[in-house]
Amino acid sequence: MRAAVSGVVVGLFVLLAGVVGFPQAEAQRPTGQSAVASAPDLMALSFDAGEGRQQITVVDPRQRVLAVYHVDRATGALSLKSVRHLQWDLLIEDYNSDKPTPREVHALVQPKQ
Repeated sequence: MRAAVSGVVVGLFVLLAGVVGFPQAEAQRPTGQSAVASAPDLMALSFDAGEGRQQITVVDPRQRVLAVYHVDRATGALSLKSVRHLQWDLLIEDYNSDKPTPREVHALVQPKQ
């Protein structure tokens, strides 16, 4: 178990280094635009969050887990902001959406019997 956790942590930092560690590429990207990097089991999305911060969202598609980090560009400090298992979220059909709801659209396109 310890080896698996260590592997995930090392993989995360390698992935984060790949996203954060290229200041030249970041400098050429317009403010607010995101970058994407991936490893065999993880995907990272980087976004300039303004105020000297970068937001990195790490997704584990196999386990359906999402983690959000903030990086202070001046100090390099990394802080975990949120982690969420998406299993139950992805089972919701309709949440916080305007009309027409997915159920209403389905009823409109469903062949009449």
